[in-house]
Amino acid sequence: MSDALTRHVVTFGRVLREAGLEIGPGRLSDALNGLDRVDVTRQDDVYWTLRTTLVARREELDLFDRAFDAWFLRQAIRPPSRRDDDPRQAPRRAQRVRRDASAGQDAPAEREPEEIGTSAHEVLRRRDFAAMTPAELAAARKLISAVAARRPRRRSRRLQPHRRGHVLDLRSLARGSLATGGDPVERRFRRRTERPRKLVVLCDVSGSMEPYTRALLLYLHATVRSGRGVEVFAFGTRLTRLTPELMSRDPEQALARAAARVVDWAGGTRIGASLKAYNDVWGRRALTRGAVVLIVSDGWERQDHELVGREMARLHRAAYAVVWVNPLKGSPDYEPLAAGMRAALPSVDRFVSGHDLASLEALGDLLSSIERRHEA
Repeated sequence: MSDALTRHVVTFGRVLREAGLEIGPGRLSDALNGLDRVDVTRQDDVYWTLRTTLVARREELDLFDRAFDAWFLRQAIRPPSRRDDDPRQAPRRAQRVRRDASAGQDAPAEREPEEIGTSAHEVLRRRDFAAMTPAELAAARKLISAVAARRPRRRSRRLQPHRRGHVLDLRSLARGSLATGGDPVERRFRRRTERPRKLVVLCDVSGSMEPYTRALLLYLHATVRSGRGVEVFAFGTRLTRLTPELMSRDPEQALARAAARVVDWAGGTRIGASLKAYNDVWGRRALTRGAVVLIVSDGWERQDHELVGREMARLHRAAYAVVWVNPLKGSPDYEPLAAGMRAALPSVDRFVSGHDLASLEALGDLLSSIERRHEA
């Protein structure tokens, strides 16, 4: 199937969704897979494939037919006056689908086509969080939870029984030898296992980060729920600990509690002062020692950017690794020109984007594979 026809089908799904049909990524994926298996030069094959995969209820047939005529055949929108489930009407519907695809015609200028891949969730994976509708963000919640389950790991000091271990398990060996009259016939071994490493998250909730705050807090809520050893702080003009608020099972309730707890939500940005408050209070409690510190911010410092550099250096010396997530980095034209971001970068081990689901998946891969204390 050509890229032009794919864009037409995806944008046609948006037209149907605006008309009231429940069109999601799964149905669009089924429609594209169905078109791959039919002859798109045959008008009835295209019509019945799209109708079978995109229409779920009888009352949606009229809306579908009128949208199909207007979108693919460029016909004037007709009133809903005839029966739409009559198979004899199908052959008149898709004469120009193949011609539009071969000519590379796109959707009208007011509707930008979406890109979709083979995955049913590809549309959501590549959509910027700032451009997501509430319905799309709700649909992406489960995907965000799955991504957040990936945590940095460390080798435990304790030994546990393992069939591929290298240390002889004397206690199990002695227990097992009782059945053979004291003869250690079966040897058993132990080895050091892996445990989740401490993860400390400092999330910027200032006004410049507002388009991404809700999606990122959903990610942080799922991270806190993934197990012990996670601490979350929010900062704008001051530092606020959010770990207790994000431990609620219901994400909507957790976000409401977090919003009520943070008094400077969507306000100004004082990154340096917030980092200093964290280092002075929580850093001295050894919270940073041996932890991966994840900072989520666009790097816009409204006051002293030199303070950002000093406090980032303090944080870097104590932490196992420092990862900075900047949603603006998802743009191909992005450059770290903000003074706060430039001051922080020398003390950042990994600098990544966090503007969509795909970038959060890459962040999960990065966190689960950190094996060195600092980047060389």
